[in-house]
Amino acid sequence: MTYNYNKLFFMKLLVGLGNPGKEYAKTRHNIGWMLLDILKEKFEATVFRSQAAFQAEVSETRLGSEKVLLVKPTTYMNNSGETVNALISYYHLSPADVLVLQDEMDYPLGKFAFAATGGAAGHNGIGSIHSLLGTKEIGRLRLGIDRPQGPLKAQDYVLQAFSDEERETLAQVLETATKAVQDWTIIGL
Repeated sequence: MTYNYNKLFFMKLLVGLGNPGKEYAKTRHNIGWMLLDILKEKFEATVFRSQAAFQAEVSETRLGSEKVLLVKPTTYMNNSGETVNALISYYHLSPADVLVLQDEMDYPLGKFAFAATGGAAGHNGIGSIHSLLGTKEIGRLRLGIDRPQGPLKAQDYVLQAFSDEERETLAQVLETATKAVQDWTIIGL
């Protein structure tokens, strides 16, 4: 049997993509952070604390034998890879230990799916992670936010808050996604 002495414990990173600041808190781009807030409560995790070395707010918990870090990069969306790379390096983890929670315009609101690999499809946060890790093989939970209707540009659409009509669907999908993330943490992809 071969042991990895650099990795002395089991750990998973749940990285929610989003932007810091109250003006972004309820926007479509921050659906990953919204899910982390629910996971923090469900998993009875610690409060999010600023970790300057990782450019992130981090919360900790345990699920079975796994130590789990809930991570909100504070680099803004387009530089999310800086946080993920720093955490992987510091804790001697592999990309297989990371699940990125991201907004996905290719899915309607209410739908989500796991992906173990694949391109960024124009998502700058995912592109940053791929670039800095040097791989596209990183687990993702793609949370549908739908596509903009009419002439609205994608970059403006993702920075809009969910409408009152969408909030019920949003609450339901985040609740269901919580169970899916728990399963990933224990079982994997």
